[in-house]
Amino acid sequence: MRILLGVSGGIAAYKAVLLLRLLREQGHAVRVIPTASALRFVGAPTFEALSGEPVTDQVFEDVAHVPHVALGQGADLVIVAPATADLLARAASGRADDLLTSTLLTARCPVVMAPAMHTEMWEHPATRANVATLRERGVTIVEPASGRLTGADTGPGRLPEPEDIARAALDAARDAARGGADAAAPDDLAGRTVVVSAGGTREPIDPVRFIGNRSSGRQGAALAEAARARGANVTLVAANLDAPVTAAARAAGVDVVPVETTAQLRDAVRAGAAEADVVVMAAAVADFRPAVVPDAKIKKVPGNGPAPIALVENPDVLAELARDRLRPGQLVVGFAAETGDAAGSVLEHGRAKARRKGADLLAVNAVGGGRGFGAATNAVTVLDGQGEVVAEAEGTKRAVADAIWDAVAKTLPTI
Repeated sequence: MRILLGVSGGIAAYKAVLLLRLLREQGHAVRVIPTASALRFVGAPTFEALSGEPVTDQVFEDVAHVPHVALGQGADLVIVAPATADLLARAASGRADDLLTSTLLTARCPVVMAPAMHTEMWEHPATRANVATLRERGVTIVEPASGRLTGADTGPGRLPEPEDIARAALDAARDAARGGADAAAPDDLAGRTVVVSAGGTREPIDPVRFIGNRSSGRQGAALAEAARARGANVTLVAANLDAPVTAAARAAGVDVVPVETTAQLRDAVRAGAAEADVVVMAAAVADFRPAVVPDAKIKKVPGNGPAPIALVENPDVLAELARDRLRPGQLVVGFAAETGDAAGSVLEHGRAKARRKGADLLAVNAVGGGRGFGAATNAVTVLDGQGEVVAEAEGTKRAVADAIWDAVAKTLPTI
């Protein structure tokens, strides 16, 4: 894909470097178009080295090729990150006073903007009006996160993480390629009730420590958002998801139930499953928990090694759901994050788990080595209850989610 990455002049411009590298690692051709102010935060040589393409903010360079028109005409996707209050204002008013704003006027591909600024600027009526104008024109706005800003300030206005921007932008490009967001989302789940679990459970060791895992919950959240877009009523049981992931799910119309431990997740999923047509267990659930959790923090005693922590087995939530079928005709979908070892490959372990768990479908994905947990993309093989391959998907987590729902829709009985 041919991507233009616009960078405007805010302190968050350093994250544009990480976004550029991420997009390039995914195989996209990226040209960076900074504003003059952005180049005061990150120099052109950095962008040129990582993109392999020339970088300028000037309309009057390489005039023979008319870059202020040609760049926008030839792009498949435009991302602006960060988009400052000034850039949003200039874009909303149709200004064309540098290469980036001129390019925005000529682009006919999807445009995605990720605002970043201080909270007061983000909440100002002028900025809100500019954002509304851009959205009315079809621009996708990635809502800023809430967190640490410049200096000691905190609040909404923080640039989302590069992985979240990339996911939103590539999803927008995919939707446009399929005829728009409405056309891209079939209504094959209309009238259905869906429960999805996501994230990683945490089992307390003491009041300040826990046993956990690396799951970000983004794949489960993408499944919930995709199901909602296809017409389902969706509950997301969210185990320790980051605030931006939770906020995006709520913005998509998903009912979010936050939980922490495996026991809490089990109770919430089973409560929702009583009325659900489909239950998807995408959460990474801890297999074990400490047998005893003290009320006070465990102290380190100099000269003594740590005391052993006795563990007990957690319930197998997926196997229970597959066994109990809390609603007649209910479809149960599981996830298996696997690593290959001397005993077998990722797929071999997945096939054994599919037969053992009893779920209708099992999405198997390899993790570790930069794959799976925390990554912006995913790759899964969907197996049936006998371990036979029924679908494969690779790409953004939203694209993988849609492929899984395609497989579910083929399996669901008609209403």
